[in-house]
Amino acid sequence: MTALKFWKALNEIFYRLVIIVFGIVMLIGAWQVYDNYYIFSHALDKDLLKYKPVHGQSADESSPITDEMVAWLTIDGTNIDYPVMQGKDNSAFLNTDPFGNYSLTGSIFLDSRCSSDFSDEYSLIYGHHMDYGKMFGSLDDFLNESYLKKHTTGTLLVGRNAEKQYKLRIFAAMRVNSRDKTVFDINKDRIAQYIKDNAAVYTKQENKRIIGLSTCADASSASRIVVFCSIED
Repeated sequence: MTALKFWKALNEIFYRLVIIVFGIVMLIGAWQVYDNYYIFSHALDKDLLKYKPVHGQSADESSPITDEMVAWLTIDGTNIDYPVMQGKDNSAFLNTDPFGNYSLTGSIFLDSRCSSDFSDEYSLIYGHHMDYGKMFGSLDDFLNESYLKKHTTGTLLVGRNAEKQYKLRIFAAMRVNSRDKTVFDINKDRIAQYIKDNAAVYTKQENKRIIGLSTCADASSASRIVVFCSIED
């Protein structure tokens, strides 16, 4: 092979490689666009709300929400208005929606170690931090004291048929490491004092039972945002 043919062949290989790399980049970009659209559109799905139970009434028998639903959580003045699921472990609903289907947004879910009737002194609920305040994406707003004081109420419907209805009062918010043993090991004996000592925003906690709402602070760290509510009997 002459030097000219060699360089022509090399240029041809290089050209083909550029086309392949460009094609891969385009595919990755298209996937990211689809991925963002999928996450956003599913987080905005309003179909769930038509299955929200009413206190004292039997649930809609046609509801596709699975039997692993243990409650319905509403935080007034926010987008938080979702069924609360509970799996056999804490990975069950990370990427599973309330209908039992795979979903990048997952579900709002109760820690598997907690009592499903919320009779524990301390219960912990998790949710993904989504854009536009969807799922638990609005929890970081509660780190602002003025915001928390304007958004202090909510409702917890317990049971698939909403057999019990509790009012919630939001009283504290904090940023904490995901390995924190008091918050995430469900330390019922220390949690009230720990919140008082470490919360970024704190108002008086008057009731005994506490619910923590936890979400990721950002995708690149082990930091978590936890908002605490009192259950008002």
